[in-house]
Amino acid sequence: MKDATRKTVKIFLDNADAISDDVMEDTKEMLGTMPFIFPLQRERPENFALSALADYRTCRPEHLPPKIAELIAVAAAAGAGADNCLKVHINAARKEGATRDEIFDTIMIAGVIGKTKVLASSLRMMTDVFPQDTKK
Repeated sequence: MKDATRKTVKIFLDNADAISDDVMEDTKEMLGTMPFIFPLQRERPENFALSALADYRTCRPEHLPPKIAELIAVAAAAGAGADNCLKVHINAARKEGATRDEIFDTIMIAGVIGKTKVLASSLRMMTDVFPQDTKK
């Protein structure tokens, strides 16, 4: 690592407590709640500040409106089976103006993709086990 970069990282890490506090405050404002994992992750401010800032920037990209970003987060949480995250992001999507129908459709699309994933891998495995019985 170059000296200038090393110094910049040191300055960042020296301010990790304050940065972490700001991230926690901004997260609560953005989502309308505090995710369960954040206060625990906050116990390691250097790691939390780096990780949470990256997550924040990813979840609020400049090319997507917040409502669309939250609907995508709803779909991702639904597809991952992350129930607590799903609840957080459903409420955050509502906060950003998403309607019940928009959230419902988002979850239904996530369900179709999830179902397709299960069917595709399972049926592929079945045809590997029973290649002679596979209809072409």
